[in-house]
Amino acid sequence: MSELAAGTGVDAAALPLAHAPLPADEVLIGRPTTATHALATLGEIEIGIWEMTPGTASDTEVDEVFVVLSGHARIEFVEPALPAIEVDPGSVVRLAAGQRTVWTVTETLRKIYIA
Repeated sequence: MSELAAGTGVDAAALPLAHAPLPADEVLIGRPTTATHALATLGEIEIGIWEMTPGTASDTEVDEVFVVLSGHARIEFVEPALPAIEVDPGSVVRLAAGQRTVWTVTETLRKIYIA
């Protein structure tokens, strides 16, 4: 499926996604996989769906706001050091470019991102 055309819609919670393993140097625990599907581009901003299966992985973030659709995760902020947060359906989170994080997904996490 390509990006959404104006006046169309999609069930973001049920859209099938093609998963791939994370790079080995990012995986800390388990064998998590991720999938991304771009829904639309508005100027320089991309809106899409991202999903991660259970496991723990590190990441370096981009400027992003996301809303969790399903699942559960704990996000630890390594650099800069900030308190960890737990995210569930309905959680809205703002990430900043360059933040180093560790994601521990305990139930497959699906989110809509704006980046």
